[in-house]
Amino acid sequence: MLPLDLESLRRWIGRTDTGFDIASPAAAALLAATLNRHSAPKEGDPLPLTWHWLYFLPPTASNDLGEDGMPRRGGFMPPVSLPRRMWAGSRIELREPIRLGDRLQRRTTIADVTAKDGRSGALVFVRVVTELATERGTALIERRDVVFRDHPSPTDPAPRPQAPPKDAPMWREEASAGPVLLFRYSALTFNAHRIHYDEMYATKVEGYPGLVVQGPLLATLLSESLDNHVSSARIGAITFRAVGAVFAEERFTIAGKSDSHKAMAWAVATGDNRMAMTAEAEIE
Repeated sequence: MLPLDLESLRRWIGRTDTGFDIASPAAAALLAATLNRHSAPKEGDPLPLTWHWLYFLPPTASNDLGEDGMPRRGGFMPPVSLPRRMWAGSRIELREPIRLGDRLQRRTTIADVTAKDGRSGALVFVRVVTELATERGTALIERRDVVFRDHPSPTDPAPRPQAPPKDAPMWREEASAGPVLLFRYSALTFNAHRIHYDEMYATKVEGYPGLVVQGPLLATLLSESLDNHVSSARIGAITFRAVGAVFAEERFTIAGKSDSHKAMAWAVATGDNRMAMTAEAEIE
């Protein structure tokens, strides 16, 4: 049954939040080290795709975090009563490169709140639109979807995994994300969600088989793979869609293909060929 308070949740549509930040080279250097890059971008260099998530981190006091480690709802985010939340995906339109050292301005808006019945119960989706601008104008527009759901039940049907694309990839590489990588990425993005570092909470409370690899981290790994095969300077927009989860120490494959108009990369768990995320880039 859908949440009865959907009408009141939709009153959050149109709420906005603004802020200012600087595209610090120091934060980029830390992420470069976390991703084992041989060198870090320097001041004046373009910020790699998805690395804008290093900035405008919410300065939420620890006392204002919920049991899951995330900010309590009812402020900017609507007070969805469902306990579990996940990043479901983003579409990022690229207008103007952000360069390290740029002064940034942000405007974030709650664009929509919807609900539907899923296989394991009610789901609430909140779409958040963020516009980032430099002194040269709008740099990017991100449309992010956050999904809220109930805790798992023993009677819930097993999730139906999505199969990877049938077309043969043009490239593929093996990867994994251990607890240290998850911890460092959470620290860099000021993400205190306990499913990424507290294994007892992740398994006993939220019902996962292990620590969950952050959706934005997986998106960043996909964008790194695309950048190795398709120049990010040619990407006009990219859409990430989370279709499953990958867990700490689990081996997964990143594969992709491209042509003159678009490129696609995807992450698939190696053990059971379970699709975790797709990234579709529009080539200009």
